[in-house]
Amino acid sequence: MSFGAPDNPYGQPQNPQQGYGYPQQGQPPYPQAPGGIPQQGYGYPQQGQPGYGYPGGPGGPGPRVASMGRRLGARAIDGVAFFVIYFILGAIGVAGSIGAAQDCDPNAADYNTCINNASSDIAAKIGSMIAVLAIVGLLYEWLMTGLVGATLGKLAVGIRVVKADTGQKPGLGSSFIRWIIPLVGSLACGIGQVLVYLSPFWDKSGRQQGWHDKAAGTMVIQN
Repeated sequence: MSFGAPDNPYGQPQNPQQGYGYPQQGQPPYPQAPGGIPQQGYGYPQQGQPGYGYPGGPGGPGPRVASMGRRLGARAIDGVAFFVIYFILGAIGVAGSIGAAQDCDPNAADYNTCINNASSDIAAKIGSMIAVLAIVGLLYEWLMTGLVGATLGKLAVGIRVVKADTGQKPGLGSSFIRWIIPLVGSLACGIGQVLVYLSPFWDKSGRQQGWHDKAAGTMVIQN
């Protein structure tokens, strides 16, 4: 009589962990993510490849999409910063022109001409400042978003703009498209611009992309 292990007439392995989809002794186990999902290297995209971690792509649950509160907060910070700059430069220009008008002698024969020249000077300076600030605004929004991925306001609230399919910085082409669409909307008494900035509320893709984001192929995520 044998006191060893009973015969196994079916030829099944006695170790239930071997031969049933489990790695054999000496073989490295397959890496598993929580929940039994294979990790990178088993048909899932690697970091840096398109689709990694972005909604709609094949890899991962996706990044943290920036909330509309953060996005509007960033826009408000940028707006306040520009308002302060506008106000300071405008005050300097107007003060200089008013000083020139005060130099006009009310008793002089050319007093009216002097006042008219001072008024024209004020208008010219205001027009020049508006043009300069518009250019500065373009360069600020365009270059900061394209090269850095965020304006100062976005950096302050911890969000940034990325390409929706790769997660990389938008680049100058996409950032220009993203900037020009709200600008065109502002020509309709500013109503179009407001609608563009509010349009992420109506996006049903899960990415909260505004109309300018969809046109540029970008999305805003939280750091």
